[in-house]
Amino acid sequence: MATPTPTTATLSIPLVDYGKSLHGSEAEQKEVAAQIDDAFRNVGFVYLINHGIPQEKVDECFDWSAKFFALPTSTKLLAPHPPGGSHHRGYSGLGQEKVSQNVFEEDQISKLREVPDVKESYESGNTKDEMQPNIWLPEDKLPGFRRFMEGFFEDCAALVHKLLDTLSLALSVPSLSPTHSLSLFQLRLLHYPSLPTRLLRTNAKARINAHSDFGTLTLLFQDNVGGLEIQDPRFVDKGEEGFRPVPPVPGAVLVNIGDLMARWSNERWKSTVHRVGAPPAIPETEASTQTQKAENGHELEQEEMCRPRYSIPFFASANIDAVVDALPGCVDDQHPKLYEPVTAWEYVQMRMAALYS
Repeated sequence: MATPTPTTATLSIPLVDYGKSLHGSEAEQKEVAAQIDDAFRNVGFVYLINHGIPQEKVDECFDWSAKFFALPTSTKLLAPHPPGGSHHRGYSGLGQEKVSQNVFEEDQISKLREVPDVKESYESGNTKDEMQPNIWLPEDKLPGFRRFMEGFFEDCAALVHKLLDTLSLALSVPSLSPTHSLSLFQLRLLHYPSLPTRLLRTNAKARINAHSDFGTLTLLFQDNVGGLEIQDPRFVDKGEEGFRPVPPVPGAVLVNIGDLMARWSNERWKSTVHRVGAPPAIPETEASTQTQKAENGHELEQEEMCRPRYSIPFFASANIDAVVDALPGCVDDQHPKLYEPVTAWEYVQMRMAALYS
């Protein structure tokens, strides 16, 4: 029997009932910790259901996101992302950010920018973060937006701290939550406008390039469009063929490991490369097409258009002075120490600087 091409199959990402950790016995909490540990060791991603954030709030966040991105560009630019990547807040327009993976030289970054990321984003963080204060629209431009986003941030931050306790339980180490006590996290709204599918499939344009996240943990809420793909750890050397789709699971949050946590765990947990490309094909009767007209009124062609996509990632990182060094139990004769210590701030700023021109 022929070996299936990696891109033709969905990578098996474990689905874990996190409610057993939130509300279960000590034995159930340990069981969930072991399941998540196994998922992060093998895939780097896990779906969590019963994670404690009501689906009604998630749905409302998507509604607010759609309202924000539907505003005129001139209005969105009343909350502009500052130049560079050191103050990661506010609105970034189409093509402003270019995601890269381990590329830091300016000439290489410039070459990557020749294929723009067709997306726009809005970033907000902890209201108590004095180093990176939030940049909000004037209240009268979208009444209620700020209040909701501040509340949703708190919900996501609470889940991150619970997950850090779970990971600590998996390693039998003191809780990692205090190393994140300032909750220097980032709530991101993402909108990928509709565009011809052909441009994505030929790499003339991109939605998000292949990359790994550079914090500790990421929560991701997806709409039902699809397009997220992750690099199958078993097929890293297969290039394009090594990517597999990660379909949205209703009611679940997708959680993945970032580079800092991979370093902290001495690569016990995988910071898996992922990207957003063209969504899966849909039946022709549902496909959005664009008809071009010649001057005589005859149809020239019909072109398949990707549906717009919305997603809501929540990025967690440690306190800026937290020293990221291999955790106890992650280093032994079979697993020698792979990295020198680094502070969370030093590492994240190096990665952020490569994102923005």
